[in-house]
Amino acid sequence: MSQVSIEIQLSTLPDSPGVYQFYDADEKILYVGKAKNLKKRVASYFTKTHEYGKTRVMVKKIRGIRHIVVPTESDALLLENNLIKKYRPRYNVLLKDDKSYPWICIKNERFPRIFPTRKLIKDGSEYYGPYTSMKTVRTLLDLVKSVYPLRTCNYDLSQEKIDSGKYKVCLEYHLGNCKGPCEGLQNAEDYHAQIEDIREIIKGNFKSSLHYFKHRMKSLAVDMQFEEAQLIKEKIEVLENYQVKSTIVNPKINNVDVFSIISDESHAYVNFLQLSHGSIIRSHTLEIKKKLDESDVDLLQLAIVEIRQRFDSRSTELYLPFEVTAEPHLKVTVPKLGDKKKIVDLSERNAKFFRQERFKQIKIIDPDRHTNRIMVQMQKDLRLSAEPRHIECFDNSNIQGSNPVAACVVFRNGKPSKKEYRHYNIKTVDGPDDFASMEEVVYRRYKRLLAEEESLPQLIVIDGGKGQLSSALKSLDILDLRGKIAIIGIAKRLEEIYFPEDPIPLYLDKKSESLKIIQQLRNEAHRFGITFHRNKRSKAAINSELESIDGVGEKTAQNLLKTFKSVKRVKEASLEKLAEIVGMVKAKKIYGTFHP
Repeated sequence: MSQVSIEIQLSTLPDSPGVYQFYDADEKILYVGKAKNLKKRVASYFTKTHEYGKTRVMVKKIRGIRHIVVPTESDALLLENNLIKKYRPRYNVLLKDDKSYPWICIKNERFPRIFPTRKLIKDGSEYYGPYTSMKTVRTLLDLVKSVYPLRTCNYDLSQEKIDSGKYKVCLEYHLGNCKGPCEGLQNAEDYHAQIEDIREIIKGNFKSSLHYFKHRMKSLAVDMQFEEAQLIKEKIEVLENYQVKSTIVNPKINNVDVFSIISDESHAYVNFLQLSHGSIIRSHTLEIKKKLDESDVDLLQLAIVEIRQRFDSRSTELYLPFEVTAEPHLKVTVPKLGDKKKIVDLSERNAKFFRQERFKQIKIIDPDRHTNRIMVQMQKDLRLSAEPRHIECFDNSNIQGSNPVAACVVFRNGKPSKKEYRHYNIKTVDGPDDFASMEEVVYRRYKRLLAEEESLPQLIVIDGGKGQLSSALKSLDILDLRGKIAIIGIAKRLEEIYFPEDPIPLYLDKKSESLKIIQQLRNEAHRFGITFHRNKRSKAAINSELESIDGVGEKTAQNLLKTFKSVKRVKEASLEKLAEIVGMVKAKKIYGTFHP
């Protein structure tokens, strides 16, 4: 690599569209990118302050810059894709060129066979695909074979060999699955007419086949050949049934590729639907691992080029969720309503479902990655300065001011840490005062953690709105923890998230994983607190029933319950048994109360 400084290399870059490549000191390629203006784009790496850590690290490693000028921005897009796949730079998203997809082959023969294959042989045969699953291929071939009788043997059916009588019809002929071209019972012209119809069916166009069969059925009916007409009718029903199932949009929408993108902090998911005559003939979702916090626009542009190359798409129009640079011959449509918008929405739903399935798989296969992703997402959603690996949630429980208690539950890495849960009896508050109770409990909790030098949470969640949040903040102020621990309140009615000193609440997406974690925290704190509250009320009620007897105080009541285990057994006990525990004087009073 030349020892020319980066400044000099930048100054000589052209103001043209093209592709740039960054190299490190060992001449290893770090990154490939495209640009509408090479000079401005490449210079931005060295003049901007990059928020994303990996970008800062990459820029520090750059020792050499090379570029390739191309006529247009769309040419740059194609070249970028090819160079990424060729060199696989460390800081580029990974694009895997998978060659194992299945195809449908129409063999280059006098009487062509049709079969699935994963190998493309350049012998003049036609290949349709690739398809994203063998199931799709087999469904299409089953449809074709149920409508058209085709040969399955691999004989060389030249005219000379057929005329010489070399071959005899097989069982497939007798079953009606083949018309016997091997014995000259079907001519090449008739066979190729079938193949032409099959080509159209594979492309998603059933119009020609349905027209032919309906005309044929009427002719047979007119000639009184009702059995043959019934067989043709069954073929029509098979085709129409398949067409209805596969047509999901306006049949006039033809030869269109639909793309959508869903992304998070670390990955993007691009869904591709190919439409022909209103039918989806291909669907695929590409998972892309982000390297440098790439934008959705950049990732979608790259994915469109990659997927269209991978599936050899010849479509002339794209439906997209937003504008991107595309090849000049492609028409780009960003639909706002109607059938076109519905199909873009369908593509987006497919991307979301794929993402959800990947999350479920990752949760099982790689739980650490799943946890890391959720923590990063929570940090972003809740505007935190650090990932909330340790979260604590507080809830108060009291009914008409009786037995006020509070609960603190602890989550670590998004999961409950039940051994760290704590109950609190409210000591300094009289009556049902949620605000004062919250202030007391938060103060007691963190005063103790500070005294014992225990680790503090990254996030505190308060079950309640602005009032409870303000009370908790008072305690953090007293303990000088304001600003050192993030704190939010969640109001039950509309799941509003409140932040300190911000009157406008945050509303997270109802399906957001961040909201689900917060709801789980709140529900767990409520459950834990209410259980403790019920136990306390139940115990108080039992004690009060015994303590209402003249001469029986709290200590006597506890001694009786310790021996007899329940009030019911105290009521059933004999005078002598009671006297053994509390003496004859008190025993007579207790026995007399329950046996007047």
